[in-house]
Amino acid sequence: MNGRSFTSKIDLLRHAESISIPLHSVIEEWLSDTPTIELKTSGSTGKAKVIQVEKQQVIHSIKATSSYFDLSSGSKVLHCLPLQYVAGKIMLLRAINMGWELDLVSPTSNPEIQPDKTYDFAAMVPLQLENSLLHLKFINKLIVGGGAVSNALKDKLSNVDCQVFETYGMTETITHIAVKPINHVHAESYFMVLPNVEIFTDERNCLVIKAPKISKEIIVTNDVVQLISNCKFQWLGRFDNIINSGGVKLNPEEIESHLRSILKERFFVAGMPDRKLGEKLVLVVEGQPKSAEQKVQLIEKIKKLTILHKYQKPKEIYFVEPFKETTSGKIQRQLTLEVHDLVPKA
Repeated sequence: MNGRSFTSKIDLLRHAESISIPLHSVIEEWLSDTPTIELKTSGSTGKAKVIQVEKQQVIHSIKATSSYFDLSSGSKVLHCLPLQYVAGKIMLLRAINMGWELDLVSPTSNPEIQPDKTYDFAAMVPLQLENSLLHLKFINKLIVGGGAVSNALKDKLSNVDCQVFETYGMTETITHIAVKPINHVHAESYFMVLPNVEIFTDERNCLVIKAPKISKEIIVTNDVVQLISNCKFQWLGRFDNIINSGGVKLNPEEIESHLRSILKERFFVAGMPDRKLGEKLVLVVEGQPKSAEQKVQLIEKIKKLTILHKYQKPKEIYFVEPFKETTSGKIQRQLTLEVHDLVPKA
């Protein structure tokens, strides 16, 4: 860890305690005699909660990731994620169990990457990736999760040497169970599941995951997908975000992917109660208009987006601040609408 090796658990724990309490807590929990560890969900689609997972299940997840990305003992890895959440916690446990050489840096939006070092592997969220484009030449393979990767960011990745993979997963699956390359000649639109993972869909066309090595229960998600094969799927959006406007079902994530080409601010689209349509599609932008014309100009830009059908174009635009978010930085859509009095409080 950060260039230092350890010959005993006591030495490792002592050093971890000198760095941070979260680091010491994760390592102490893993090295304890208890057969389980705690993982905390993000709370982006509901109330955050803590779940117990078996350490053996964690080891199966670690081995699957290490095998898929060909990471053996001695691999040089960058860790820049918060340790209190599942992605950062499991990244550390991968290093401990696989014998990686780990550089642990502060989990800021602009991770410190030393130019005199090269890494075999790293993991980031989209904002960190956006801010690290000039440093990706020092990383061989990188996974990105915790939020959608915009088309604009994907375009910026086309000329970097680093192989970047978008991940699909959740706390209940102990991070990712599927990945897709998003740059170079191998870029894909579909996620490929890792070994020992079966997928199918329910009557809502939502993904169902059977992965007995990492979860004793079959996991029914709220993610609407299109199955390409028994090991490939395309993610379309969240079932609980779908908007029924005048009988037309609208997928917010699909609409947002097109709006990102004209909006730099954080935003989302949502359904608001409407007497005629049942729900009307609205666009919510974080911040206040810089001028009286900004809203008019945005409306005109949206009108010219031919890729959007007329019913996919927002009926209203609202500027509000700040967005409500989870402690891990994910936007809480419904809560944001409620606190700014855009919809009745639940």
